[in-house]
Amino acid sequence: MTDDIGRLVRLTDTDRTVTDPEADVRGRRVVDPFDQDLGRVDDLLVDDREGRVRFLRVSEGGVLGIGARHYLVPVDAVVALEADRVRIGRNRDEMASVPPYDPDLGDDPGYYAGLYGWWGHPPFWGPGYTYPGYPYY
Repeated sequence: MTDDIGRLVRLTDTDRTVTDPEADVRGRRVVDPFDQDLGRVDDLLVDDREGRVRFLRVSEGGVLGIGARHYLVPVDAVVALEADRVRIGRNRDEMASVPPYDPDLGDDPGYYAGLYGWWGHPPFWGPGYTYPGYPYY
């Protein structure tokens, strides 16, 4: 991403750790409002300026990660954090059209703006943005 808004990096690609291991959502199932399984959180994208989680990377399908589909969920779209799962407000049918995660576009603010648009949330670098009640990492 450009210097004016920083970069988003995968938490696993940094030397950062989760401050509170109980709050780490990696490995949790992602479910829709009807408890239908949408995949598992396999990584977190954090901004390198504020150290805040901006997206959950979700892996769906595949065998041992091979052939899995990956997509990003903005933390703003999380409606509940439960002991073993993350609940989002989109249902399984809607998720069929979620844009795939493309790490090659990771430095393009337009890519992330499009993702925020699909989810119906303003981007974190926009005017008046308020970070949701999601933990720091």
